[in-house]
Amino acid sequence: MATIDLKKVYRDHYSAPADPELVGVPSRPYLMIDGRGDPNTGQEYADAVSSLYPLAYGLRKVIKDTTGDAYAVMPLEGLWWVDDMTRFTVEDKSDWQWTSMILLPDAVTADMAGETIESVTAKKKLPSGHLARFEVYGDGKAAQVLHRGPYADEAPTIARLHDFIDEAGYRLTGKHHEIYLTDPRKSAPANNRTIIRQPVAG
Repeated sequence: MATIDLKKVYRDHYSAPADPELVGVPSRPYLMIDGRGDPNTGQEYADAVSSLYPLAYGLRKVIKDTTGDAYAVMPLEGLWWVDDMTRFTVEDKSDWQWTSMILLPDAVTADMAGETIESVTAKKKLPSGHLARFEVYGDGKAAQVLHRGPYADEAPTIARLHDFIDEAGYRLTGKHHEIYLTDPRKSAPANNRTIIRQPVAG
């Protein structure tokens, strides 16, 4: 049986152009772990990422065993924010709050996720597995753009996105959202492809 790639099923939301665009993103199920602090220096973020992937693969196996459908595990995503979003900058990450997350197929239920989180966390001794949860989340109306290159060089891309939002007559709302199309554990920074998305309101 062929593996179902949700990046292709949801192509409009897992690809983005070099120039900003507006999209509508519906709510979908995710595995999530929350944390706080600089993701580049804090162990908390590394523990979250290293826990999410085994949990996602565990759910992939459960789905295949119960439905016969095989899904590719989706890329890592992150929600990022500070208490005062007017102070949100990529230069100072010390006050960042974040949610690290991976999209799940619609076949996953809250009960299925809860049981898998508990069993996989215990079996693999995941450092942050006990913090993982199942949640349905969607950006709604948002602007997005593709950033190529290191995460540290995102500032001009984010500025272009925010200028686009302002010029289109919208305002920022919700949390800064990034989708890491290239696996940050395996990709050289220069080869990174990241969708940067910002929910908006009129």
